[in-house]
Amino acid sequence: MRHPIRFKSLRSPLSLAAVAALALALLAPGAASAGQSKQVAKQAQNASLGRSVLTNLQGRTLYTLSAEQNGRFICTGGCLSTWRPLLIAAGTKPRGPVALGTVKRPEGKAQVTYKGRPLYSFSGDTKAGDVNGEGIEDVGTWHAATTSKPAPAPEPQPYPEQPYPY
Repeated sequence: MRHPIRFKSLRSPLSLAAVAALALALLAPGAASAGQSKQVAKQAQNASLGRSVLTNLQGRTLYTLSAEQNGRFICTGGCLSTWRPLLIAAGTKPRGPVALGTVKRPEGKAQVTYKGRPLYSFSGDTKAGDVNGEGIEDVGTWHAATTSKPAPAPEPQPYPEQPYPY
């Protein structure tokens, strides 16, 4: 003889409260902050460089320092008042138009990287599109973080458009 299997109802006040608490925990801001991603960079065509560059969300050019790679930091201390690191909350994955990463700075903060190099904005850039930090040399050379190669030069015309003197 078969015995019916009985399941506990989810309608009990305790079960409903547990389900509601779980739903609120999942929907609450910051409840799952680890592993989240955040948009931190855009891409813009820069006319003076003739290339696409990475920018912060305000359109300011982002730079890398040639001597900083493989977790080696040169820009520390007073340098940070001129070159401002692009920081992100620890455990957050940076998003942008290209693959971005992070590296832990000497003071413990997470800095966004592109192709393994930490990204900075330059205090000498006063508006979107400025590239006043391009080529500055100190303990390395600062370059805009470019995402494209320079546009090719136009092909020279084999025959200049000049009337023949016949």
